[in-house]
Amino acid sequence: MNPDDLQRLVTLAMPYGKYKGRLIADLPGDYLNWFARKGFPAGDIGRLLQLMQEIDHNGLSALLEPLRKKR
Repeated sequence: MNPDDLQRLVTLAMPYGKYKGRLIADLPGDYLNWFARKGFPAGDIGRLLQLMQEIDHNGLSALLEPLRKKR
């Protein structure tokens, strides 16, 4: 994992789908889990969704709060 990826989770919006425009860090857990079951998209967005799913699944979302405050 690239440390910059954590910052990107709180600044990058979902580019498509049901939650288009919502920050990746704000995507619902059930949506992230759906990707985990069905397969993450290829490329950078898929890697970030997978990272966010791991963070959410392990109850670590609070770790992103200091990064949100930096914005």
